[in-house]
Amino acid sequence: MDGPQVPILGLTLEGFLAAAKERGAFRSMQPQECARMYRAFHREGAAPAGGLPAWVHDGRRPVNAVHVDGETLKFTLGLDGGLETESVVIPMRHRDGTVTRTLCVSSQVGCAMGCRFCETAQMGLMRSLSPSEIVAQLHAARFSVANPWAGGTGFEVKNIVFMGMGEPMDNLDAVMAAIRVLTDRNAGAIAPVHVTVSTVGRTDGIRRYGDLLRERGFHRLNLAVSLNAPNDRVRSEIMPVNRAEPIARLMESLLSFPKRPNAAICMEYVLIPGVNDSDADCDEVCALLRPLRCSLNVIPYNPRRSSPWPAPEEESVQRFVRRAIANGQFCKRRGTKGRSAMAACGQLGNERIRSRRFVDGAAETVQIRVPGAPDGPAAG
Repeated sequence: MDGPQVPILGLTLEGFLAAAKERGAFRSMQPQECARMYRAFHREGAAPAGGLPAWVHDGRRPVNAVHVDGETLKFTLGLDGGLETESVVIPMRHRDGTVTRTLCVSSQVGCAMGCRFCETAQMGLMRSLSPSEIVAQLHAARFSVANPWAGGTGFEVKNIVFMGMGEPMDNLDAVMAAIRVLTDRNAGAIAPVHVTVSTVGRTDGIRRYGDLLRERGFHRLNLAVSLNAPNDRVRSEIMPVNRAEPIARLMESLLSFPKRPNAAICMEYVLIPGVNDSDADCDEVCALLRPLRCSLNVIPYNPRRSSPWPAPEEESVQRFVRRAIANGQFCKRRGTKGRSAMAACGQLGNERIRSRRFVDGAAETVQIRVPGAPDGPAAG
């Protein structure tokens, strides 16, 4: 059989079987056998006794490091070229005493958006991840990462949030392909209602993501938007993307976004002392959001390395939340988890690889250049 390997983590079952047929795999393996192998790999983390066939690309990545802070766990997966993904397993405690876990996944290594409050932005963009590399983060969380609280390996993951490294809308083809695998009942089996994609406000990406929601079976996917300011002046100072896509353009895209009945867009607001945390800021952002069905999610700033700002005082956070609610805005405070392990919101990013140069493209085609090293491709 000639041709490239078929990525078992990067395709839905339907896509995997179609690629296997085109590859000529059914001359040695029946389609039913191939489907059983696919399901077992995704559902149980198990390869056949003799290993995966040579025509299958495994897609699993080595766990490079695990960092624990309370019940929050950050892990990294190694990529070729010395790069790595970062993912966070976050416990969510419910009123009935049960605990579910949310997996925060990365869509890129680094980020090109340049948000001043974000650690990942200090890296710049190294490269985008392939669908396989995105799905590999769930596979590792379920089957490869040591679970220090259960004395074994792996976590039961209920929710997926694209809030790790990178801007998902700048790698949207791979993100949407990964979502199809993550939600495939034969693969990740994550219900679409438990998948959220977060963006700094890339309006073309919001529109295209909305097209996915219009497809049968995907209407319950969720959208989160990193707003972080009440007006263009403040937002442009801390988020360079706002200079190209100001708030009015962003709001226009959100007002036309295809939400299901009673669904709300999550508007994320990183509260930074002295920047966007005044009573006037709160009143202005609530007025801005009044036409939009949304939840205002206030996130106390988690200082990045060499941060120009401290974390806000808890009273300041509570005052902002109370005032937003008094303005009639549905509002909640996001709990701070993983800060000491650099696993909290806005803290992901490898300081050691910041010196690399910016690159474009997906994992399969990108070239990484390291200062002092000879030119050459880095496979993904």
